[in-house]
Amino acid sequence: MQYKSLSLTDKLALIDEHWSPRVLAEMNDNQFKLVKVLGEFVWHQHDDTDEVFIVLKGSLRIEFRDGSVQIDEGEMYVVPKGVEHKPCAEAEVHMMLVEPRGVVNTGDAEQSTMTARGDVWV
Repeated sequence: MQYKSLSLTDKLALIDEHWSPRVLAEMNDNQFKLVKVLGEFVWHQHDDTDEVFIVLKGSLRIEFRDGSVQIDEGEMYVVPKGVEHKPCAEAEVHMMLVEPRGVVNTGDAEQSTMTARGDVWV
């Protein structure tokens, strides 16, 4: 077996599109995804799973119907399942998402133009 770490910086450099998560690794049935975001996403929720946002570079705001949370570089936040939210980035943000395999990025808003192809690896 070959032991080699994964460089988040190198993998992020391969991503050109915004709001299009790429799978970096899997653990059990969960995927670690890298994504670059800019601007506003769509309002959506994930009925069956929590969603973990880990900000690697920049600052992300997640809006909720009754408030918002700011996630800065080096911070993380867990959006509980069933909670409607909308991520927003005034400048480009680099993030890692952790969620079960097969989760659609737009959740219940699957018909959105922002729906990304699933299970694309970087």
